[in-house]
Amino acid sequence: MQSPELLPKRGRIQGWVLIGLVVVGVAMMVVVFGGRFGIDVGYVSSPLIGTEAPSLEFEYLDRPGTLKTDDFVGEVVVMNFWASWCGPCRVEHPALIEASTRYAERGVQFVGVLHEDVPDRGSAFLDDLGWGVDYHYVIGKGSGAAIEYGIYGLPETFIIDRDGIIAVKIWGIATSRSLTAAIETVLAGS
Repeated sequence: MQSPELLPKRGRIQGWVLIGLVVVGVAMMVVVFGGRFGIDVGYVSSPLIGTEAPSLEFEYLDRPGTLKTDDFVGEVVVMNFWASWCGPCRVEHPALIEASTRYAERGVQFVGVLHEDVPDRGSAFLDDLGWGVDYHYVIGKGSGAAIEYGIYGLPETFIIDRDGIIAVKIWGIATSRSLTAAIETVLAGS
């Protein structure tokens, strides 16, 4: 049995050890996460950033004909990959619609690429949540877009500058804030 005089001393040591562990834990969190504070976590690095956007041809979702990405050289393009079964795509949809309306007069083209989905379900998704005005909805199947852009999860959004160079990749939900910041940066030529 331990002497009663040792118990308070042991309690003080355990208290200091606990405080030390908390301080070390907080310091580790600052080191690990500190470099990401103030950066939108949706922006991701990609080997595609700074490279020429692939030249692709898509079938329209909502009308006959095809869209050729080469037709947009000289304009900023926001290319969003989405699907009707994608929960985060539902969350970001209002921000994309709002941005497409806000930037329509500034030469920004919005292209929604339906990825790994059935066109009827894609149309039902848009009937439910709203079709963008001056928004190009296309079918990704058979276009090679998923391979060319290295799509590995939805939603993914790419912003292509006026020279046809991929400038930004947003992985995950594109918010009004992240879209505005990225589009304004690309419009400014940065």
